[in-house]
Amino acid sequence: MKIIFMGTPAFAVESLKALVEHNFEVVAVVTMPDKPAGRGHKLQMSPVKEFALEKGIPVLQPEKLKNPEFIEELKSYQADLQIVVAFRMLPEVVWDMPRLGTFNLHASLLPQYRGAAPINWAVIHGEKITGATTFFLTHEIDTGKIIMQEKIDILPEDDAGTVHDKLMNLGGRLVVETVKSIQSGSYKALDQVELLKDITELRPAPKLFKENCEINWNQTAEQVHHFVRGLSPYPAAWCELKPEGVDQALAFKIFKTKPENANHNLKTGTIVSDSKKFLKVATTDGYVEITELQAPGKKRMAASDYLRGLR
Repeated sequence: MKIIFMGTPAFAVESLKALVEHNFEVVAVVTMPDKPAGRGHKLQMSPVKEFALEKGIPVLQPEKLKNPEFIEELKSYQADLQIVVAFRMLPEVVWDMPRLGTFNLHASLLPQYRGAAPINWAVIHGEKITGATTFFLTHEIDTGKIIMQEKIDILPEDDAGTVHDKLMNLGGRLVVETVKSIQSGSYKALDQVELLKDITELRPAPKLFKENCEINWNQTAEQVHHFVRGLSPYPAAWCELKPEGVDQALAFKIFKTKPENANHNLKTGTIVSDSKKFLKVATTDGYVEITELQAPGKKRMAASDYLRGLR
């Protein structure tokens, strides 16, 4: 069975690696074009491209997925199956090409958290369970028939980074099991409509921008804490502080917090600190203690270290 793999970031490498280790025939890899990065703006390969070249797998890097030359090159590999992990939206001419179809690995328990940032939003909403799903691609994003699904726990100490790594490893195993089930014809694809019957609230996972990563202190301490967890370490929750006598507000990234329920009469967003060891911010039902942050132009550090460095 000839397979074409499509993916770009490190999250996708684990699935490609698992396919190679289980001796599946990956005839080509499709990934994003090299992009300038760093101070020198040198062209940087995607993690998937680096791994593919290391294993001697041909790499395709189309600017546009509808480009006729790319379509013809893709056809020339005569793939039986295509696998997509953390890649772009595919046009129908691409996902409908292989005889066995194209399946995607999505980092949530579909139909919940359809969209570009499922890991972040699951943590932001304080979920205690998430997982990974493999499903066949169709016209509407993340709505195709489910092939396999597996759950993991989101622990209180987890953030988006640790959940990402758990799902990355789980995803590699799930991709391999899905390929085996397609190869043997033993799978039973489940229409997501069947699962929607038991869901009262469908939560989306839209793409993250700077605007929707700003902390809203007019929430409970727990809600703010989950928001910070869900955006740590990347892209990171942030808030502004405008000290007296300073014309422009300063944007701080917040990486770790502790929620604290307490009665107070302070305005939400008010800072409470001893200027040495602790830094708290008032919320609707208590405080959020900031334990790790990054000030403008500084490195990420413990809040206590930041406070000790202030004059």
